Amino acid sequence: MLYEMRTYRLKTGAVPAYVKLVAEEGIALQKSHLGQLVGYFTSEISPLNEIVHIWAYASLDDRAARRARLNADPAWLTFLPKIQALIETMENKILLPTAFSPLD
Repeated sequence: MLYEMRTYRLKTGAVPAYVKLVAEEGIALQKSHLGQLVGYFTSEISPLNEIVHIWAYASLDDRAARRARLNADPAWLTFLPKIQALIETMENKILLPTAFSPLD
């Protein structure tokens, strides 16, 4: 199992609009293609205006296949520009759990 942590720095004040869009339109699309959502978070203390979401995958190949399916979905392609307009920077990390991690 591996984990993908995606961190988005949003424009100042854009967190409520972003969260509303994802809740109403985006998360169902993501879950239908990406599978296991580990968590979706907003930052409360520095740095501000950040969104972090973590997804679990069986392998890098599993991740690539799932993301390709998401990126081919016409509904996702219609939704994506709505949140992209709110994002200033994006960071993506692939995380591997240690042998003693509670997440396998």
